[in-house]
Amino acid sequence: MNGYTYRLHPDAASRERIRGTTRYTRAELMDMTTFQLRNICYKERMVEGLGPQTDREELIRIILKFLGADDVLCIGRVHKGGFERIQQAINRHMTSPLSSDGGISVPARLILYEGLKVDRLDRYIVTAAGGLTDSNVLLVNESMELCGIFNLEQDEAVPGTFYLTADSGARWERSRNRQYSLLFFRKRDSEYLYKIYYSDKPLPPVNIQYTKIPLAHLDIRELEQTQAVLAIDFGTSNTTAGAYLHRGYIQEPSSQDLLNGRVRLEEINYVTFPDTTFKNTDWIEVLPTAVSIADCSEPGNILYEFGYEALKSMRRGGYSSRASVFRGIKRWISDYSKQEEVVDAQGNAAVVTRLDIVRAYLEHVILTAEHQFKCRFKRLHLSAPVKMKAQFLEMFSEILPEYEIESEHALDEGMSVLYNTIADGIERNAFMEGVPYQALVIDCGGGTTDLSSCRFTVEDGQIAYKLDIHTTYENGDTNFGGNNITYRIMQFMKIVFADYYSGRRAATDIDSLIAAPGADVFRQVDEAGVQSVYAELDRRYLEAEQIIPTAYAHREHRSRDEYLRVRGNFHFLWEIAEEMKQQFFRKTGMLRNRFHSAIEDGQDSDLQITTMERWFLSVVRNGELRDEFEFPDVVFNIKEITQLIKADIYDVVRKFLEEFYREGRLGQYSMIKLTGQSCRIDVFREALKEFVPGRSIEFRQKPAEGRVPDLKLACLRGAIRYLSARKTGTIQAEITHEAAVIPYTVSAYTHNLRQKVLINSLERSDGLPGSISRPFETAEVELYVSGSDGTLLQKCVYVNRKENYEQVVYEDIQSRFGTKIPQDDTDSIMNGETKFFVFADHSHWGFHVLPVSRRDEQLLLGHKRLFAYENESSELDFFDGLK
Repeated sequence: MNGYTYRLHPDAASRERIRGTTRYTRAELMDMTTFQLRNICYKERMVEGLGPQTDREELIRIILKFLGADDVLCIGRVHKGGFERIQQAINRHMTSPLSSDGGISVPARLILYEGLKVDRLDRYIVTAAGGLTDSNVLLVNESMELCGIFNLEQDEAVPGTFYLTADSGARWERSRNRQYSLLFFRKRDSEYLYKIYYSDKPLPPVNIQYTKIPLAHLDIRELEQTQAVLAIDFGTSNTTAGAYLHRGYIQEPSSQDLLNGRVRLEEINYVTFPDTTFKNTDWIEVLPTAVSIADCSEPGNILYEFGYEALKSMRRGGYSSRASVFRGIKRWISDYSKQEEVVDAQGNAAVVTRLDIVRAYLEHVILTAEHQFKCRFKRLHLSAPVKMKAQFLEMFSEILPEYEIESEHALDEGMSVLYNTIADGIERNAFMEGVPYQALVIDCGGGTTDLSSCRFTVEDGQIAYKLDIHTTYENGDTNFGGNNITYRIMQFMKIVFADYYSGRRAATDIDSLIAAPGADVFRQVDEAGVQSVYAELDRRYLEAEQIIPTAYAHREHRSRDEYLRVRGNFHFLWEIAEEMKQQFFRKTGMLRNRFHSAIEDGQDSDLQITTMERWFLSVVRNGELRDEFEFPDVVFNIKEITQLIKADIYDVVRKFLEEFYREGRLGQYSMIKLTGQSCRIDVFREALKEFVPGRSIEFRQKPAEGRVPDLKLACLRGAIRYLSARKTGTIQAEITHEAAVIPYTVSAYTHNLRQKVLINSLERSDGLPGSISRPFETAEVELYVSGSDGTLLQKCVYVNRKENYEQVVYEDIQSRFGTKIPQDDTDSIMNGETKFFVFADHSHWGFHVLPVSRRDEQLLLGHKRLFAYENESSELDFFDGLK
């Protein structure tokens, strides 16, 4: 069989495959739940820990007794007076240098930067034949004056290899004596230094032995500010960042980074983030858009964890930690000033604004970029959805006031992707001079999907390429994205696992859950709607709730243990569904996926194994939730997953393109561009061919992509290329944003309950205003926002305050609002009548309500208010505990 099988497996990368060789520290065990501790006893066959009455502390004692590992005491966070106490220890206790160098080899040159951490990517490698372990390393000059403190971290993959690392707050002292050395210590002496650094009380004197290795060169620098622009693609599920680094981006780039290839001049450089999911850290170009609370014991100094660290903390706590975890923070755009109560794992609580959380996340991305490129960024470009570009730019400017946020030449997400394609075409001479081209861009991100159209021409001018681009937002779906696909897979998994654990060991057939066979799914959606395809799946999913509950919001009135178990079920299933989705659709040809508890010899050549540390499900047994240690012996295959998501994807494509197809407009577009991580799924291409057979569909997927698909980086790459081309004068671009198509209807009811449409769905945002009249004394006016299918999404209430009115003449209204308010509509207002005009905002994704009244023949103008078409309640939230 060609392709791969995908099998979930205990984490062989971070845990030894031979039973009994895995070691645990007390700190690791204290972070685990009782369920996880019992799971270790079960896997390691420690019978003493499997008794039903064994409590948490006893389980920790038993595991440490047989599988305990030593804690590593490395100096990290800055402690007041610690640096000076280490200097005193050097003066008093370090009188016995070892005569041998112990076979230790150190880097020839170290370049350190004030305020920047040192990590493994800096590649300051130390090698030794033996005797070294994770410990503290001191930087001193020839006079034994302390100049800095490093940590020594072992490379688990290469025996005898270590990395020098240091915290971002590490202190580096320049000295007049430039003969620097590194001091290495035995484990017990290193631990003594740790205790001296963090203890305010004197410790008994000891004789500290050390190995002194001279450095050839040490350079301590301050960060230079650069004029290069850091581009950030702030996504619902994942975030990317990068910059084009020209040769003069700073005066003195780090020679180490140039030699290591970490910085590449005259190229686009992507920021890489450490994925600490497994013990062997991987560095990749995306960061999950997730934030968790590490410590909020001091409300004025809250410590956060970001991306992979946030998800790892949730996983380490068995998905049942009390610590707050926020995902999809991009959705907060409609109310980013709202306050959130946050809790850490120790139960400390604090109140912060959403603005603070988003700021902390973006600052983490910026600091990571500054560390990688060794410069201080001042200028930022942050991509935003086309329909809400103005709101996002306002939010970014408020959140990051000390930075210069690109606004005049900022590209929205769809335009960034399209420019990347245009730039590729210019390099290949693919465009005919002056010939107009039209393109459609479908951007399927983590939470939403948007459709934009573009009309552009390219001319090879005397001094630069001239681009004339007209772009329009055509349609969108706030409730479809990559998370919807993950949720469908999670639904299927939950049903299959529930069948397995309830004793029905026969394989659950996808055909029994999806109403239409694969070939007829599109026709079923056309004739009966997408819900008809998923009706049985949704029904079986609710049945499975009785066996594997995941709707934890419904358990808030139950016991703490039950609530945390159910919440853990949801997050665990969500994570493995997301992982399986990525595995299936990242690699071409993968066919099957299986969950299993041990590595097997002689397995099929098409077997893809995804390692896991533990199995986290709680299953209802005899009316009670019980820990489930058994990996389900079930197999998932790509045909099932494709059939599972086919209807959803076709439905959103049909929603976007059906009107274009009926009106014959699709033939006008010379290309259709698919972008966003989710668009790499072949079903998108298949669905598009129902409407545009033979059309040029820009859909790049490399045969064997890495962990970050090319489609995810297209938006970031396009923005960087555009900014760089403008800066160097390669292009002269004129971009016109035309009136957007509004996929919403805004209506109100008259006094006799007749519905009056004020803004029609799929009208452009520059259309004439609607209006509804009320008596002057009216205190509130209710307006209803519905989707293009007529589904009510939200109710907006305009509060009418008499004190906000001012006397005006029509010329005053015209000077402020132009032709938005026609004079004929104001002349027809009677005494005692207030006419509430409703019109779309061309730059903000919303509509305005403007009251105009007449009293005693005098026109009165009220307060204009903007209402957003979309808020959090109008978007589907998969993490609300109701799924």
